[in-house]
Amino acid sequence: MEVGAVRVAEDSDFSSLKDLLDCHTDWKLDYNKGPIKVWTKGLHNTNFKMIKVLANFPEISPEIMYDVLHDPEYRKIWDQHMIESHDIGILNPNNDVGYYSMSCPSPLANRDFVLQRSWLDLGIEKYILNHSVYHINYPPKKGFIRATSYLTGFLVRETEGGGCNLGYISQTDPRGTLPPWLVNKVTQIFGPKMVKSLQKATLGYNEWKSINNPNWKPWHFPEQMRAPRLDINECVMSAAEKKYKYNEEEDSKIGTPSPSRGRKSLKLFKSSKT
Repeated sequence: MEVGAVRVAEDSDFSSLKDLLDCHTDWKLDYNKGPIKVWTKGLHNTNFKMIKVLANFPEISPEIMYDVLHDPEYRKIWDQHMIESHDIGILNPNNDVGYYSMSCPSPLANRDFVLQRSWLDLGIEKYILNHSVYHINYPPKKGFIRATSYLTGFLVRETEGGGCNLGYISQTDPRGTLPPWLVNKVTQIFGPKMVKSLQKATLGYNEWKSINNPNWKPWHFPEQMRAPRLDINECVMSAAEKKYKYNEEEDSKIGTPSPSRGRKSLKLFKSSKT
């Protein structure tokens, strides 16, 4: 999907995600521990690598994993990096646009995103995609650097015995002044940490959901969606706005990270909570 374009996801978009997860050609295996494997891949048009994570969880049903990935209220419980998340508008029952902001370890600046999310539940395969888009009412704001998700996707597949296989792909530019080598290194650390957090979150979801609006699941029941219908005209940049560059704030009060500062930031990220 083109960054900035709001449109209904097509079958080919979901198929592309599956192909990226299943084909390991030109990918480098960087992490292989327990049920989790992490690959990275260099791309011709950017210095930021694409990351791929595959994890097998025989104790977690695909339905629970899919619900945890979707449920915005439960995300407040398990996603300790999230500052704010809310819907902006609905394109159709399987596509919406929302806002998400996240904390970064000090001294790095916090990031935020405006994202289109698309999902498809085929039973044995369940897909979630997102990519960055523009919305006129959500310009970059003070205190955050507006990051760009070129592609982020999850694929949850049923495995023999009732467990699930989780696939995750991400190509993201955090923008700001972080050097690509530091971003790529942090990404390799973040992938396994995020998947481990998800694994832990799924184990407590049923108990939590049973006492927290148990019948509310708009990703399954679109009639429960609360956000307004998206005005597509509000998601189209004017010619003047296209010339405007997202705020390239410094990533810390100390300015552009040097290699030594980058190593300090990396150490802080490793030690931060997941």
